[in-house]
Amino acid sequence: MRNFKNGAELLALCRQTQLPISELMMQREIKYFEGSRDEIEDRMSHAWEIMKESVREGQTEGNRSMGGLIGGEGHKVSARRMQGRTLVGETVSKAMAYAMGVLEVNASMGLIVAAPTAGSSGVIPGVFCALQEDFGFSDDEMVRALFTAGAIGYLITRNATVAGAEGGCQAEIGAASAMAAGAAAELFGADPETVLSAAASVLGTMLGLVCDPIGGLVEAPCQKRNAVGASNALVCAEMSLAGVESLIPFDEMVEVMYKVGRSIPYELRETALGGIAAAKTACELCGRCS
Repeated sequence: MRNFKNGAELLALCRQTQLPISELMMQREIKYFEGSRDEIEDRMSHAWEIMKESVREGQTEGNRSMGGLIGGEGHKVSARRMQGRTLVGETVSKAMAYAMGVLEVNASMGLIVAAPTAGSSGVIPGVFCALQEDFGFSDDEMVRALFTAGAIGYLITRNATVAGAEGGCQAEIGAASAMAAGAAAELFGADPETVLSAAASVLGTMLGLVCDPIGGLVEAPCQKRNAVGASNALVCAEMSLAGVESLIPFDEMVEVMYKVGRSIPYELRETALGGIAAAKTACELCGRCS
């Protein structure tokens, strides 16, 4: 199998082989990491188990972050849903709550999968666990979907960035949300073109999002942006499955995202010198400059 370096090459390979993105990414991992299919699947299965455990741990009431800015918010969102009071529906509410909880696990030095980064680590487990619970997908199907997500993340990393310090939060949460949207679309039977259209739609709808963590901590507003990223992944997957295509192809959208990220002022790229991090209340919460 030859490597693919962008979305156009990936789609060409899919058409040539009549294989889904998940399978081509699996074959790429086997080739470039020199492992057997069973070994590569086992590694991804291990990552999936960690994701599920981080979701479970994130739903406990007493989680407090190291910086003290977040803790218990994921549980609160779940409690509201269990009371039948959700405004956004069961699946979206679960994805939000689970994504928020995973950020609490990360910020309290728990074990997470940084996919694609620690600051965006709640999006994929939030979306995946919600979909598995509500639609009955097997663990094997979810692991396959992680390969789809991995392909999208690989292409964004290769051709742009997933680092908030380089491209703003649009690169972190945006990439995670794009990965989750594409994977969700394939789970529901989408062809490769639709999968990448879902990912492109995410990048377009999150374009320009800055990275401005209070006190330089991956806690706030990161946690709420993980919830928004999870929600956006489901929205964009739904639109693509309905036939609402991204007007801008995936590769072009990745390029646009990177250019926008590089043009975001330094103060708004993970320095905690601008945006929400520079608000009066945020400075008081941080207390480092007083």
